[in-house]
Amino acid sequence: MDWFTIFATLTASLAVVLIAACSAFVLYIKDSTLKIWMPRLIAVAVGVLLGDAFLHLLPDALKISESASSVFLWTLTGILCFYAIEQFLYWRHDHSIEMPATDARKPATFAKMNLLGDGIHNFVDGILIASSFLVDPMLGAATTFAIVIHEIPQEISDIAVLVHGGFGKKQAVILNVLCASACIAGAMLTMLATQVTTLNLSALLAITAGGFIYIATTDLIPLLRQPNMKLTLPIQVTATAIGVISMQAILWLEAIIY
Repeated sequence: MDWFTIFATLTASLAVVLIAACSAFVLYIKDSTLKIWMPRLIAVAVGVLLGDAFLHLLPDALKISESASSVFLWTLTGILCFYAIEQFLYWRHDHSIEMPATDARKPATFAKMNLLGDGIHNFVDGILIASSFLVDPMLGAATTFAIVIHEIPQEISDIAVLVHGGFGKKQAVILNVLCASACIAGAMLTMLATQVTTLNLSALLAITAGGFIYIATTDLIPLLRQPNMKLTLPIQVTATAIGVISMQAILWLEAIIY
């Protein structure tokens, strides 16, 4: 592991934290504007997550693995792990684009559980980012881009959940940024672990792919079917295709560079 990998991993992890900090501006955006752009961001995120899983993560996992069946087994493990965590913590982010009322006084249990779930999620994101950069810088960039794209609508909804659950606006932003900082912790732990033991990078990449597939298909796609999204099928398909093409474009760029 060289210094460039360390620097790139920490920079990518910091980008996730900055996304969480920038989400504070959503509180000052008109609801009408947010309603227009949120469905499109979610549709793009679906394409990015699925594109990264099937065009980057799984092919790279297959290249460094001795058994294709083990890669798909770890992918299934990733899907089941994300499912188990989500169910255990009652963690299913509500990406509602409606801004909540601000008259809540005492933080509700669901808001605290959202913080716990979001912290674990960001910690795992750090592991995924570090694992990808350890394999290849371009793969790390693709994974980081996928995570950042997904984080935009997620961080917006996280702040909405916290405010609706009784936290003040400023307090919600601070807590959200602290949860996002778990991404840096996950990345650093992964890099330290590589110094004392050999990580099964193929398994980590497959688990990452499974997690992305789970998030896209069980959390985001159902949101696009909600009546309040008001997103026509052509726009939805186009936005999702843009996400997939952006992942394919990274492959084209990699082919040119190498």
